[in-house]
Formats: sequence, structure tokens, C-alpha cells
Amino acid sequence: MMHSVSLSCLQSPTVANYITHLDVSINEAEEKNLQSQDFKKLDVNLNEGAGGNYIYVWYKTEHDSAPITRLQVTFRDDMAVGLINAGYTKINKDLNAGAGGDQIYLWYFKGSTEYDTPIVEIDVTTNAQDEDSKFNNGWERLSCDLNRNAGGNRIYIWMKREKQTYICDVIATDSFGSDADYFQQGYIRLDEGINRGAGGVYVFIWYRQTTNQTNALTDLKVSNSDQEYQSLQQQNYKLVNVDLNQGTGGNQVYMWYKKEGIHPIKAFAPLVITAGASQRSSSIDIKIKIKITITISF
Repeated sequence: MMHSVSLSCLQSPTVANYITHLDVSINEAEEKNLQSQDFKKLDVNLNEGAGGNYIYVWYKTEHDSAPITRLQVTFRDDMAVGLINAGYTKINKDLNAGAGGDQIYLWYFKGSTEYDTPIVEIDVTTNAQDEDSKFNNGWERLSCDLNRNAGGNRIYIWMKREKQTYICDVIATDSFGSDADYFQQGYIRLDEGINRGAGGVYVFIWYRQTTNQTNALTDLKVSNSDQEYQSLQQQNYKLVNVDLNQGTGGNQVYMWYKKEGIHPIKAFAPLVITAGASQRSSSIDIKIKIKITITISF
């Protein structure tokens, strides 16, 4: 099932095409209130398959308002501190309301740095079958499943921007202390712990975007052994110097990138495959595997 809200039109984009306001409803009264304010509804229940409230995202475009350029999601209080300090706006509605699971909140930012490109479309998917076509058509996906720990369908928010963007920088963090600095520098956090379910600390991958494809990354790799580490180093890949397996007791896992090449990376989505509980209690060496799906431009 795929529901897309397209704001494109035949003429060149103007500020009226940009999404300038976002909100969330968790009951019928809130739906009526947002409708009365000329918000438009994305008709996909964010609790689909999980029970609980009927929850919907609403958007609005206005000529005299700045465009929204970044979206983030939080499911822990410490994820929110950097967003607050960097000036993000929180939509104070739990996206898991009534369904159990984590308390999940949507945040947005209206930025004007060289790394900010206005959002012109927003969408929600409720099954994995839709995802390949979304990536191939220039959409970005928020990394957090909005039914996180609530069961039900895997629900993801997607966005499309005014112009084609490319990944130009990538970093990783294993603590929350520098989050505000990275947000202020134009980074977007992939809001799912990369070693989820494997124990250890919360590790997040971050990236920045550019509309200039000559500054883009052209390849991403992951090493989970000394041999792979040395091989990528010898091939002149650049190291992201944070162990993605930090604190799990497993092998050190690192991400690597290159900027040399002719196929710029437009988007990437790490897929975290964690060991089960019985495996984690045994003496396995690798407790997390990372698959990075990248979309490149030809």
C-alpha cells in the first residue's frame, strides 16, 4: 500500500510548492481542528496493524512561510536534547499513541544552510514492497519504524526535495553530547541505533546533503574484520572512526567511504540485522551485521 501526496505542478517551483507546516492528529477532534486551519491530511494511519489511536500526518503550504528542510524522529529523551538546542520544532504527539511500544515524536527544521533543500512532497509507506521504487524515484526515508516496538506494519515517513540531492559527508556517533553541533552543521541523523538488539551503546549514522554532485560520495563500505579493514585502507577508502559495534563485545565494525568516481550516491539506508537473544548470550564474535543499501546516479 502506498499513499503519496504530490505537490508538483507544471510551472517552476515557488515557495507555495514547499511544505511549510506539519502537524499530527491522534483523535477526531484534532483532525477537525487541523482541517479547519486548512491543513491537508496524509490518509495513512501511522498505527496500522498495531491497534491504538488512528494517527495521521497533516501538512500545509503557505506563501509567507519558510520551507521545512529537515525531519527527525525521537524515541528516547536523550535523542531530543540536541534537537531542542539546535532549534528544531517538536510535534508533541506520540506517533505510537494507544498502541504501546516506544513514545515516538516527529520534529522538523526550517534551515537555510548550503546543506538544506526544501521538502516538496511527503509520503508514508506501510510495507517494504514500495521502498525500492521510492528510492529509485528520489525519495528519502526516515530510518525509524513508526511502529517501533509496537508490532504491526513497518511504517516509514518519506520526503522528496525541490532538487536532487547527494550524500556529501557521513559520520557516526556513540554518545549524544555533540548532537546539537552536528544538527547546526547541517547533518541529518539516521534515527535508529545501528546496533539495535545487540547490546552496547546507541550508535547513530549521520549524513549531509549537497545539490552539487561533484562533492558527493561515490561509494560506502563496511568492514567487520581486520582483513577487511586493511583492504579498504589500502584501497584509499576514508574511515568513519566510530565502531558501529561499540559495547557489544563483538568484532569492531567500521564504515568507509570514497569521493572518487563518477556515480554519486543519492541516498542510503542501513539495514540492521541483529542477533537473537539466544545468540547474544553465546560466545559469537559478530553481534551485528550492517547492510547499506545505496542509490547512485548514472
